[in-house]
Order: sequence, then structure tokens, then C-alpha cells
Amino acid sequence: MNEVPNIISTKDLMYIEDMLNWNFVLIKKVKTLKSMVKDREIKRFMETVISEHKSSYEKLLSLIK
Repeated sequence: MNEVPNIISTKDLMYIEDMLNWNFVLIKKVKTLKSMVKDREIKRFMETVISEHKSSYEKLLSLIK
């Protein structure tokens, strides 16, 4: 078998769900912390973190749509 089947196992789906949750929680926490930060450089870094994790979240979500 040289080709990966076009299915997602229950175990895979559970792992994807966990990753979605991890990304969602991290985005939420960083947004909350960002509102408390005064330093512009740190805020920009936090915006980058939020953006990257939103992208990961969307990619993961596209796997199960």
C-alpha cells in the first residue's frame, strides 16, 4: 500500500480535536494577556502568536470539514 487512505480514524479525529482545543485556549489566553501588556514589542509578538495559532486552528478545522 503506497497511498494513504482518504479517511480519518477515530483516534486521529480525537487528536485533531485536542489540537483544536489547545490552539483555541492558547489564542484566548494570549488575547487576554495582551490586553494587560503595555510594551509595544511584546504586544506585536503576542499578535504574531495569535495569528500563527489562528492559522493552525483553521488548517486543523479544514481537515474535518
